[in-house]
Amino acid sequence: MSRTINRVELLGRVGSDPELRRTQGGTAVVQLRLATDRRNGEGESQTDWHTVVCWAKQAEAVAEYVQKGERVYVAGRLQQQSWETDAGERRSRTEVHAHEVIFLGSGNSNGRKADGAEGDQPF
Repeated sequence: MSRTINRVELLGRVGSDPELRRTQGGTAVVQLRLATDRRNGEGESQTDWHTVVCWAKQAEAVAEYVQKGERVYVAGRLQQQSWETDAGERRSRTEVHAHEVIFLGSGNSNGRKADGAEGDQPF
């Protein structure tokens, strides 16, 4: 079997304050919307939005220290989610499941790091 790699790194700004939720089993989870900018062929800036998912202690740290507009570095893996709506339409989205988040914002969060959840293997 050949080796494969599923790794993504993003440096961007958080689009809204993270909200901490819990699974039915009590595990903390946070979803972030992260904006990254790129130049198109005409030199104009365009924004791409990414959904970043953090789990367990990492999710708790992100919820406590990260705010809308702050810059964060995220390293993780891509994961495809698919589902069917009540109307029978097929939907999907790609998420970044973080194993490392570094807070680059101002104030007390500057340079803090949130590692992945226990048992989360990055690769």
